[in-house]
Amino acid sequence: MIQLIGLKKGLDLSIREKLSTRKSHYEYYLKNLLEFCAEAVIISTCNRTEIYFNCERYDDTIVHNIFKVFGWDNDLKEYTFHSKGHDVIKHLMEVVSGFHSKILGEDQILGQVKEAYSYSLKESAVSAELHRLFQEAITCGKEFRTEARMYDIPVSSSSIVVNYGLQHGIKNFMVIGYGEIGSLAVKYLLSSNVSKVYIVVRDPKKIVDLHDKRVHIIGFKDKNEIIEEVECIISCTSAPHYVIKREDIPKEKKLLIFDLAVPRDVEESLAKYPNIELLDIDTISKIDDKNKKLRAERMDSCRGIIKNHIDAYEEWRKLREITPYIKKLKMVSAEVSKDRINTFIHKSSSKNHQELAKKLIKSTSDFYINRAIETLKEAKLEGSEEQCLRIIEKIFRIN
Repeated sequence: MIQLIGLKKGLDLSIREKLSTRKSHYEYYLKNLLEFCAEAVIISTCNRTEIYFNCERYDDTIVHNIFKVFGWDNDLKEYTFHSKGHDVIKHLMEVVSGFHSKILGEDQILGQVKEAYSYSLKESAVSAELHRLFQEAITCGKEFRTEARMYDIPVSSSSIVVNYGLQHGIKNFMVIGYGEIGSLAVKYLLSSNVSKVYIVVRDPKKIVDLHDKRVHIIGFKDKNEIIEEVECIISCTSAPHYVIKREDIPKEKKLLIFDLAVPRDVEESLAKYPNIELLDIDTISKIDDKNKKLRAERMDSCRGIIKNHIDAYEEWRKLREITPYIKKLKMVSAEVSKDRINTFIHKSSSKNHQELAKKLIKSTSDFYINRAIETLKEAKLEGSEEQCLRIIEKIFRIN
């Protein structure tokens, strides 16, 4: 049974960060989830933590076990929801299409879902229903973005913070972290009229794809010396601790700081200082961009795509239930074929080949026709011949 444990909508960042996950621990998480689940996929972003899993049981014990795997406080269960079956399928299709993102229609979630699925696939944590569900969902997300022409109006937390900074006349930026969000922020910055972009990473030598003279790549140990030179910091690491503290900022230094991380990168007390404007991911998502209404209209007009992919998956799942019977039918067919082939091999040397082939082909046909006739007779005596007759007509294409 496909199930999902996720975060309820509208939760404060202080709660979400307590229910976040560490990507460096995914291997450990999946290994332990597979102790009591058949499959599992972990999606963790700044807005959501969602655990998709396939398990026969659906009760509080499952929730308790999952909380234990992630080391979450049981008192936080009230902030989560637990779904199964069709509700999970519908939710994931809407997620990949951007309906559940804090920034409506943002263009990063599909990539994040693909990354989560790919990691579980690499760790052999998906093999059946979740495997097919995520394939269908990713296809849905791609089709949705194409049909809704979301590429005309791309939006993400990275694009919003860069535009906000540029609108305030900022020219010198520092980007801390160069993962998906950080690299996207740098891309937007370099496509604009900025003077300098400092990129802070643990190992500067690993970034070899940037050759713009405005870019300066530095290590964490050097960032505090450079803060004096910038007007804006965009922080988006996956660190479990603060990477910017009060003592890191020079006194009276005027600074705009965007904290795109969950858990947070920046010490919250910095927001109290009049010379510092600190915006976390929740505040950023409330910044109204001019294309929000257009995205909503386009997305609503394409909801039919989501329904089509939900139906396609549900159809696959229903047909999967008869797979054991299909295997048995093929086994019967193989036995009948093997019996006729053996007969042909044994008698072909002493009989006319054409006559022998005719007899064996008729014998094979008679095997199935006679079984159909016997079944129809049994159904007649049981009073269910009409349904049986319709099935036989479909199988043998009787007009």
